[in-house]
Amino acid sequence: MTDDSPSSSVSPRSPARPRFGMAQGSAPWLVPALGAAAAAALAARGSRTRALAAAPVIALAAGMTWFFRDPDRGPATGRVLSAADGVVQSIDPRADGRTRIAVFMNPLNVHVNRAPLAGVVTGVEHRPGGFRPAFDKDSERNERVIWTLETEIGEITVVQIAGAMVRRIVPYLAAGQKVEQGERIGLIRFGSRVDVYLPHGVAPAVEVGQKVRAGETRLDAY
Repeated sequence: MTDDSPSSSVSPRSPARPRFGMAQGSAPWLVPALGAAAAAALAARGSRTRALAAAPVIALAAGMTWFFRDPDRGPATGRVLSAADGVVQSIDPRADGRTRIAVFMNPLNVHVNRAPLAGVVTGVEHRPGGFRPAFDKDSERNERVIWTLETEIGEITVVQIAGAMVRRIVPYLAAGQKVEQGERIGLIRFGSRVDVYLPHGVAPAVEVGQKVRAGETRLDAY
């Protein structure tokens, strides 16, 4: 089992480290891609044929770099902020009075997810499952990590759902840790969905089809 497997234990937060704009947990994919691109570029020198052969390798590395980007966000105003970049796929009232806002992330979106509110992480549960496309109704049974946060407005649930491509979720925090609003909580690799459950009595301020940004777009109405 790798040290970033969703089923492995999540170690306590490490001290602050310099950020280079790439997502924590991206190295197993990004480093080999960049290494292959560098080798292909060197091998292509002086040869048009080798340069053409190297182009797809370099393009793949560029795509990986774009996918794993991790831009700074905020400060933003709002009681509950989006946990993910993407498009609001559905807004569903639940039987327990909560409202689920599902955001679909395509491969061009930032895939680092953020805390909707400040609070305390009271649960980080990995739940194994299938790997249907995240926009498919059968994705309800997909691999996921369920975050439970105790906040000033009550309990907030955030669910990271793996998509069909790579099936890997990398949590950044552990149960018992404090989290600030907009703080990074984890990464989903290659296509996925993130659900935020608004507590009973909190109305959504977004609509289906709306584009949202993690740590910036407000989800709740006053």
